[in-house]
Amino acid sequence: MNDRVESTLRADPTMARLVDRHGPLDVEPAEDEFARLCTSIVNQQLSTASATAIHGRFRDALAGEVTPERVLAADADRLRETGLSGTKVEYLRSAARAFRDDDRDFTREGFADESDAAVVDALTEIRGVGEWTARMYLIFGLGREDVLPLGDLAVRKGIERIYNDGDDLTRAEMREIGDAWRPYRSYGTQYVWAEYES
Repeated sequence: MNDRVESTLRADPTMARLVDRHGPLDVEPAEDEFARLCTSIVNQQLSTASATAIHGRFRDALAGEVTPERVLAADADRLRETGLSGTKVEYLRSAARAFRDDDRDFTREGFADESDAAVVDALTEIRGVGEWTARMYLIFGLGREDVLPLGDLAVRKGIERIYNDGDDLTRAEMREIGDAWRPYRSYGTQYVWAEYES
Protein backbone atom coordinates (compact mmCIF):
# COMPACT_ATOMS: atom_id res chain seq x y z
CA MET A 1 0.00 0.00 0.00
CA ASN A 2 1.55 3.27 -1.06
CA ASP A 3 1.54 6.60 0.83
CA ARG A 4 -1.19 8.09 -1.37
CA VAL A 5 -3.57 5.21 -0.61
CA GLU A 6 -2.75 5.31 3.10
CA SER A 7 -3.25 9.07 3.45
CA THR A 8 -6.59 8.86 1.61
CA LEU A 9 -7.84 6.06 3.88
CA ARG A 10 -6.52 7.75 7.03
CA ALA A 11 -8.65 10.83 6.27
CA ASP A 12 -11.53 8.65 7.53
CA PRO A 13 -10.80 8.27 11.30
CA THR A 14 -12.63 4.93 11.51
CA MET A 15 -10.66 3.53 8.57
CA ALA A 16 -7.43 4.93 10.09
CA ARG A 17 -8.02 2.66 13.11
CA LEU A 18 -8.44 -0.35 10.81
CA VAL A 19 -5.21 0.51 8.97
CA ASP A 20 -3.41 0.63 12.33
CA ARG A 21 -4.99 -2.65 13.45
CA HIS A 22 -4.44 -4.69 10.28
CA GLY A 23 -1.31 -3.08 8.82
CA PRO A 24 -0.71 -2.51 5.10
CA LEU A 25 -3.04 -4.43 2.78
CA ASP A 26 -2.60 -4.50 -0.98
CA VAL A 27 -4.69 -4.74 -4.10
CA GLU A 28 -2.71 -6.59 -6.77
CA PRO A 29 -3.73 -8.10 -10.11
CA ALA A 30 -3.73 -11.90 -10.22
CA GLU A 31 -0.87 -13.71 -11.93
CA ASP A 32 -3.49 -15.85 -13.69
CA GLU A 33 -6.80 -14.13 -14.36
CA PHE A 34 -8.66 -17.28 -15.43
CA ALA A 35 -7.67 -19.17 -12.29
CA ARG A 36 -8.77 -16.18 -10.23
CA LEU A 37 -12.18 -16.05 -11.93
CA CYS A 38 -12.59 -19.76 -11.17
CA THR A 39 -11.84 -19.05 -7.51
CA SER A 40 -14.67 -16.50 -7.41
CA ILE A 41 -17.07 -18.92 -9.11
CA VAL A 42 -16.17 -21.67 -6.61
CA ASN A 43 -16.64 -19.17 -3.73
CA GLN A 44 -20.15 -18.09 -4.77
CA GLN A 45 -22.56 -18.34 -1.83
CA LEU A 46 -20.15 -20.34 0.34
CA SER A 47 -18.57 -19.63 3.71
CA THR A 48 -14.84 -18.89 3.59
CA ALA A 49 -13.97 -22.26 5.16
CA SER A 50 -16.13 -24.31 2.76
CA ALA A 51 -14.90 -22.35 -0.25
CA THR A 52 -11.24 -22.86 0.72
CA ALA A 53 -11.71 -26.62 1.15
CA ILE A 54 -13.62 -27.10 -2.11
CA HIS A 55 -11.21 -24.88 -4.03
CA GLY A 56 -8.26 -26.94 -2.80
CA ARG A 57 -9.90 -30.16 -3.99
CA PHE A 58 -10.84 -28.49 -7.29
CA ARG A 59 -7.19 -27.52 -7.90
CA ASP A 60 -6.10 -31.05 -7.00
CA ALA A 61 -8.58 -32.50 -9.51
CA LEU A 62 -6.86 -30.39 -12.19
CA ALA A 63 -3.38 -31.47 -11.05
CA GLY A 64 -2.73 -28.00 -9.63
CA GLU A 65 -3.16 -26.13 -12.92
CA VAL A 66 -6.43 -24.26 -13.39
CA THR A 67 -6.53 -23.64 -17.14
CA PRO A 68 -9.50 -23.45 -19.54
CA GLU A 69 -8.26 -26.62 -21.27
CA ARG A 70 -8.04 -28.60 -18.02
CA VAL A 71 -11.44 -27.42 -16.80
CA LEU A 72 -13.05 -28.47 -20.10
CA ALA A 73 -11.22 -31.80 -20.22
CA ALA A 74 -11.95 -32.75 -16.60
CA ASP A 75 -14.57 -35.40 -15.93
CA ALA A 76 -17.75 -33.75 -14.60
CA ASP A 77 -18.25 -36.45 -11.95
CA ARG A 78 -14.67 -35.97 -10.74
CA LEU A 79 -15.29 -32.23 -10.41
CA ARG A 80 -18.53 -32.84 -8.51
CA GLU A 81 -16.64 -35.11 -6.11
CA THR A 82 -14.66 -32.03 -5.02
CA GLY A 83 -17.86 -30.60 -3.52
CA LEU A 84 -18.88 -28.48 -6.51
CA SER A 85 -22.54 -28.55 -7.52
CA GLY A 86 -23.40 -29.62 -11.05
CA THR A 87 -24.45 -26.02 -11.71
CA LYS A 88 -21.04 -24.67 -10.65
CA VAL A 89 -19.27 -27.23 -12.83
CA GLU A 90 -21.29 -25.81 -15.74
CA TYR A 91 -20.41 -22.25 -14.72
CA LEU A 92 -16.70 -23.11 -14.60
CA ARG A 93 -16.93 -24.71 -18.04
CA SER A 94 -18.79 -21.69 -19.38
CA ALA A 95 -15.98 -19.42 -18.13
CA ALA A 96 -13.38 -21.77 -19.61
CA ARG A 97 -15.06 -21.66 -23.01
CA ALA A 98 -15.23 -17.85 -22.88
CA PHE A 99 -11.51 -17.55 -22.06
CA ARG A 100 -10.54 -20.14 -24.66
CA ASP A 101 -12.91 -19.40 -27.54
CA ASP A 102 -14.26 -15.87 -27.24
CA ASP A 103 -12.92 -13.10 -29.46
CA ARG A 104 -12.78 -10.89 -26.40
CA ASP A 105 -9.62 -10.88 -24.26
CA PHE A 106 -10.77 -11.22 -20.63
CA THR A 107 -7.30 -10.59 -19.17
CA ARG A 108 -5.95 -7.44 -17.55
CA GLU A 109 -4.33 -6.51 -20.85
CA GLY A 110 -7.56 -6.98 -22.77
CA PHE A 111 -9.53 -4.86 -20.31
CA ALA A 112 -6.83 -2.20 -19.86
CA ASP A 113 -8.82 0.56 -21.57
CA GLU A 114 -12.25 -0.54 -20.33
CA SER A 115 -14.14 1.06 -17.44
CA ASP A 116 -15.14 -1.06 -14.45
CA ALA A 117 -18.76 -0.95 -15.67
CA ALA A 118 -17.74 -2.18 -19.13
CA VAL A 119 -15.76 -5.04 -17.57
CA VAL A 120 -18.77 -6.04 -15.45
CA ASP A 121 -21.00 -5.94 -18.55
CA ALA A 122 -18.59 -8.16 -20.50
CA LEU A 123 -18.11 -10.68 -17.70
CA THR A 124 -21.79 -11.00 -16.84
CA GLU A 125 -22.42 -12.23 -20.37
CA ILE A 126 -20.64 -15.44 -19.28
CA ARG A 127 -23.16 -17.91 -17.84
CA GLY A 128 -22.66 -18.15 -14.08
CA VAL A 129 -20.83 -14.85 -13.72
CA GLY A 130 -23.07 -12.38 -11.93
CA GLU A 131 -22.44 -8.94 -10.53
CA TRP A 132 -20.74 -10.23 -7.35
CA THR A 133 -18.34 -12.51 -9.25
CA ALA A 134 -17.53 -9.74 -11.75
CA ARG A 135 -16.71 -7.30 -8.93
CA MET A 136 -14.49 -9.87 -7.21
CA TYR A 137 -12.70 -10.25 -10.55
CA LEU A 138 -12.22 -6.47 -10.80
CA ILE A 139 -10.47 -6.47 -7.41
CA PHE A 140 -8.65 -9.80 -7.32
CA GLY A 141 -8.22 -10.58 -11.00
CA LEU A 142 -7.51 -7.16 -12.48
CA GLY A 143 -6.27 -5.33 -9.37
CA ARG A 144 -8.70 -2.43 -9.88
CA GLU A 145 -8.32 -0.01 -6.96
CA ASP A 146 -11.73 1.69 -6.73
CA VAL A 147 -14.35 -1.05 -6.38
CA LEU A 148 -16.96 -1.13 -3.60
CA PRO A 149 -18.75 -4.52 -3.92
CA LEU A 150 -21.94 -3.94 -1.97
CA GLY A 151 -23.32 -7.19 -3.39
CA ASP A 152 -20.99 -8.94 -0.93
CA LEU A 153 -22.74 -9.80 2.34
CA ALA A 154 -19.52 -9.58 4.39
CA VAL A 155 -18.85 -6.06 3.05
CA ARG A 156 -22.35 -4.90 3.98
CA LYS A 157 -22.31 -6.56 7.41
CA GLY A 158 -18.77 -5.31 7.99
CA ILE A 159 -19.64 -1.69 7.17
CA GLU A 160 -22.72 -1.90 9.43
CA ARG A 161 -20.66 -3.36 12.29
CA ILE A 162 -17.75 -0.93 11.92
CA TYR A 163 -19.67 2.26 11.17
CA ASN A 164 -23.11 1.75 12.73
CA ASP A 165 -22.73 -0.63 15.72
CA GLY A 166 -24.21 -3.47 13.64
CA ASP A 167 -27.47 -1.64 12.89
CA ASP A 168 -28.87 -1.67 9.36
CA LEU A 169 -27.67 0.82 6.76
CA THR A 170 -29.09 1.38 3.29
CA ARG A 171 -26.83 0.78 0.32
CA ALA A 172 -26.93 4.52 -0.34
CA GLU A 173 -25.59 5.14 3.18
CA MET A 174 -22.89 2.52 2.63
CA ARG A 175 -21.91 4.16 -0.66
CA GLU A 176 -21.63 7.48 1.15
CA ILE A 177 -19.29 5.92 3.74
CA GLY A 178 -17.24 4.39 0.90
CA ASP A 179 -17.02 7.74 -0.88
CA ALA A 180 -14.45 8.80 1.73
CA TRP A 181 -12.09 6.10 0.41
CA ARG A 182 -12.23 7.15 -3.26
CA PRO A 183 -10.35 6.51 -5.50
CA TYR A 184 -9.16 3.54 -3.40
CA ARG A 185 -12.40 1.85 -2.35
CA SER A 186 -10.94 -1.61 -3.08
CA TYR A 187 -8.43 -0.99 -0.31
CA GLY A 188 -11.16 0.19 2.05
CA THR A 189 -13.06 -2.97 1.17
CA GLN A 190 -10.01 -5.10 2.06
CA TYR A 191 -9.94 -3.48 5.52
CA VAL A 192 -13.67 -4.04 6.01
CA TRP A 193 -13.18 -7.74 5.16
CA ALA A 194 -10.15 -8.02 7.43
CA GLU A 195 -12.06 -6.52 10.35
CA TYR A 196 -15.21 -8.56 9.67
CA GLU A 197 -13.27 -11.82 9.60
CA SER A 198 -11.09 -11.04 12.64
